[in-house]
Amino acid sequence: MGADGIVELTVNGEVVTFDREPDVAGLLARLDLPERGVAVAIDGVVRPRSRWDEPIGRYAVVDVLTAVQGG
Repeated sequence: MGADGIVELTVNGEVVTFDREPDVAGLLARLDLPERGVAVAIDGVVRPRSRWDEPIGRYAVVDVLTAVQGG
């Protein structure tokens, strides 16, 4: 956490702040993204859905990829 108690994550290249360490579901809710049709990588490692309830580490770099229809 930062000195003021804020947690900063870099999500798809932009800094997002939280009051506490979020889990993946909390992050997706904050970004207004669905839990289906997305993949999440934390510090370059894809986090399986079975581990989405674990807190995302402080200062993590998160990539959220969404499925897109089309060909």
